[in-house]
Amino acid sequence: MKLTGKKVLSFVHEDCEDLELWYPVLRLREEGATVHLVGEDAGYTYKGKYGVPATSDFAFKDVDPNDYDALLVPGGWAPDKLRRFKEVIDIVQHMEERKKPIGQICHAGWVLISAKILNGKTVTSTPGIRDDMENAGATWLDEAVVVDGHLISSRRPPDLPDYMKAYIQVLEGK
Repeated sequence: MKLTGKKVLSFVHEDCEDLELWYPVLRLREEGATVHLVGEDAGYTYKGKYGVPATSDFAFKDVDPNDYDALLVPGGWAPDKLRRFKEVIDIVQHMEERKKPIGQICHAGWVLISAKILNGKTVTSTPGIRDDMENAGATWLDEAVVVDGHLISSRRPPDLPDYMKAYIQVLEGK
């Protein structure tokens, strides 16, 4: 288990894209990582876009990003809600400043846009927010996964296997 000892924080909120939340969480846990779901409230059960439940381990305000090695931002409609929380923006900026792996898929780019960390980066996302990503200063590519240093981005659920292979490699330090 190549990620034993690694701790990953994953945001969660209403209307996350279920596969984009759970596939990465389960893959990382299979590799030995500890993954905590962090939402607006601790112990709250959020419903994904297709009704899959996800109970948060902690509230945004109660986590110290220094305790984590990496971050996951799932897609769906949740990113539009997540980016409204100062604590979410602070966590993303903390991870960016320390060059810790940040994974984002689909609409998750909205959170990174609001955190103002995309200027000069090369990324992908769902094509629906391409203009948003480019207007934030990013170079957008239509590829299954794009790795720019510690930032790993992907388009949509069919790209999840490529996304997680790349994310795990970055988290391993390869």
